[in-house]
Amino acid sequence: MQSPTIELSEFQTRAMEVPESCDLFLGGGRGGGKSYLMALMIVRHVEQYGERARVLFVRKSYRGIADFELVCREVFGKIYGTGARYNGGEHVWRFPNGAYLELGQIETFADYDKYQGRSFTMLMADEAGQYADPALLDMLRSNLRGPKDMPIRCVVAANPGGVGHHWLSKRYVFRAEPWAPFYEDKSERTWVYAPSTFSGNTFIDQREYTKQLRAACPEDPELLRAWVEGDWTVNRGAYFAGCLDEKRNAVENWDAIPEGWRTYLAHDFGSAAPSATYVFAISPGEEIGGRFYPRDSAVLVDELATCKKDNLNSGLGWTVPDLAGQIKAMCARWKVPPRGVADDACFARSGHSTGSIADEFREFGVFFEPARKADRITGWNRMRKLLSQAGMPDRPGLYIARRCRYFWETVPTLARDDRKIEDLDSDGPDHGADAVRYGVLRMDRRVSIEPLRL
Repeated sequence: MQSPTIELSEFQTRAMEVPESCDLFLGGGRGGGKSYLMALMIVRHVEQYGERARVLFVRKSYRGIADFELVCREVFGKIYGTGARYNGGEHVWRFPNGAYLELGQIETFADYDKYQGRSFTMLMADEAGQYADPALLDMLRSNLRGPKDMPIRCVVAANPGGVGHHWLSKRYVFRAEPWAPFYEDKSERTWVYAPSTFSGNTFIDQREYTKQLRAACPEDPELLRAWVEGDWTVNRGAYFAGCLDEKRNAVENWDAIPEGWRTYLAHDFGSAAPSATYVFAISPGEEIGGRFYPRDSAVLVDELATCKKDNLNSGLGWTVPDLAGQIKAMCARWKVPPRGVADDACFARSGHSTGSIADEFREFGVFFEPARKADRITGWNRMRKLLSQAGMPDRPGLYIARRCRYFWETVPTLARDDRKIEDLDSDGPDHGADAVRYGVLRMDRRVSIEPLRL
């Protein structure tokens, strides 16, 4: 085998350093060098495990496979010369040490028949955003099998903005800080989210590539931002697309709320529909963890959301006693009183002995007052303004901890109302957004629920 010199970008180097025991989600924008990186990872796997290495690389279409085939020819040619042989009819690479790489296509469940009963030691799924749901890729994981002394691995690559944007961001992006390992329930594996952008890829003509991206979506600035910045809060037509930015608004999880910060709850009630409750912390003007929060900035430090695992718009049927107990437990963890604001519907007389939902909460030790009287548009505009001001050194902003998973799984992709463009479409899973809206309106006043610290 030849000994060529192969230069790597900072992103590629960092991704190669992630332990093989971790699966990888390569989730940056376009042109970040993900395909070249995947080819290099294949080479390393082949060299480490020899004839036992069996790699499956999949895309949705054979046309997509042709793009990666060219990358393989370049990379494998540099390393093996003519030693690595490609059978174009079978889409199979065979390496000098007996290792095997198959470039496969899978679009429907019928396509899975080609792989059923076969074993692979590494699975790579490229352009995963083309899949509307993860069912096919999840099924392929059953083909990952290897000897005890040989790690198996899954690598998934995607750009934001595709049809699979929602499930990819839910599974991989908003689970932890980039490059920080996290446990993913479905696969029962440890994953690392490795983002990249073309601005970090010094091996391409960045100026010319920018022109091509702009030309590809001249009337879709949000999609352009997704491609250029790799921002997973971008969603075409999304209500908060112009003001919610993962890089500015998402903050690391806190362990405690600093002294001197005002705190309160913001709650949207639901039983058949989800319920959402947030712990708001209002900054006195202070730097925490290297980030400065101007005075009156709000940080959502935690949430309690009651939705079904596979349906973000369906509740768990919890009663007020159930919710009150969990809300008090969350407040105890943060050492804050269980007091705050809730939607006006909580204060309507319900006709049973407790009087209203708010009265029933009070019986169980959780105290809500109505959110400030205002129409929906006023609340949304206030929320959008605070989101857009996040990161400014002299303006209050709205920041959300990454542990607030229901927020990050729903709010970035909520759609506008087609009939009333300045409003949000309430048919979507807007329960977290509603709760935050109530909390944002609460920021503009000082009332009796101003809590004292426990």
